[in-house]
Amino acid sequence: METRELRYFLAVAEESHVGRAAERLGMAQPPLSRAIAGLERRLGADLFVRTSRGVTLTGAGETLLREGRAALAAVEAAERRTRRTAAAGARAPVVLTAKAGASSELMAKLLDAYAAEPDAVDVDVVLSPPGHQAVMLRDGRADVALLHLPFDDTSGFDMDTLLVDEQVLILPAAHPLSNRTSLTVAEAASIPDLPLPRWPHLDGTYPAGPGPELRDLTQVLQLVRLGRTAIMLPESAAAGLHDGLAVLPLTDAPQVTTVIAWPPHSTSPGVAGLVRTAGRL
Repeated sequence: METRELRYFLAVAEESHVGRAAERLGMAQPPLSRAIAGLERRLGADLFVRTSRGVTLTGAGETLLREGRAALAAVEAAERRTRRTAAAGARAPVVLTAKAGASSELMAKLLDAYAAEPDAVDVDVVLSPPGHQAVMLRDGRADVALLHLPFDDTSGFDMDTLLVDEQVLILPAAHPLSNRTSLTVAEAASIPDLPLPRWPHLDGTYPAGPGPELRDLTQVLQLVRLGRTAIMLPESAAAGLHDGLAVLPLTDAPQVTTVIAWPPHSTSPGVAGLVRTAGRL
């Protein structure tokens, strides 16, 4: 199967209409229809149910949509990484992405340990908003990422566990609830004067709600100190926080597992070395 055919198929699947897909691809409709029909013949399966109003995916089409997106993303990521290596030379830096303000102590420990290795290459750290790290790893903008379960999508990656944390609530030290010994997640999410922050979707929009719109942990902690919000964090991220803040255990919150993740097809010696170092922490 050619990448061109995958792009044709994905366009038709996403538009649910051959004509709109052809317009999106900048081609005429008849050759697009012939290409899709030829793909179906070679696969021995109908990918679409055709009606006068458009097309819908069959079960086989749903499978190809899921697998095709992943395959095309892997090809595009390989192209991006190859261009980056060609531009930087044989010892191209490894790009590590992580959430801004998260896993800071762990990441510093990892980078210091890796820098001491005799074959270490430079590591470019890209800090990004929550939810962006897995996307950057899939599309080739990053080579390795620090992700957090159960919040991040790690499907399709190889990964090693670095840390397992309980969750806690960070709130102003002067707040009446700071005298509690613990809270439940429901209690933490329903404090009237401390609405939980809202984090952006991948398209930059925010979910509805009363909490402040935020992008990084430093910004959140400042607003917590000002009494405008509270935030649930892994316990390790709250270590050493004082200065007007209180930390309360959350009795029923799921554990947070920090992992180092990388594409399974990676052949980068730098990625391999960084992962080996992470396994020794």
